[in-house]
Amino acid sequence: MHTHPRGLKGEEIPLAARIFAVVDVYDALISDRPYRKAWSEEETIKCLLKNSGTLFDKRVVKGFLEIVRSDS
Repeated sequence: MHTHPRGLKGEEIPLAARIFAVVDVYDALISDRPYRKAWSEEETIKCLLKNSGTLFDKRVVKGFLEIVRSDS
């Protein structure tokens, strides 16, 4: 998992921060920005899965995607 600005890593990073990281990236990627078009949900999910266990907590990604997929 990616390190935290305070030098925290993995489980040392508060759970709320690990959840926020996943939700924030998801929202940023599926939203149009002045400098780029929104990614598709499929592309966004692939990005989260690709970075699961490195940039993002695996369990958080898994739980988040269960919610996203159940809402579709």
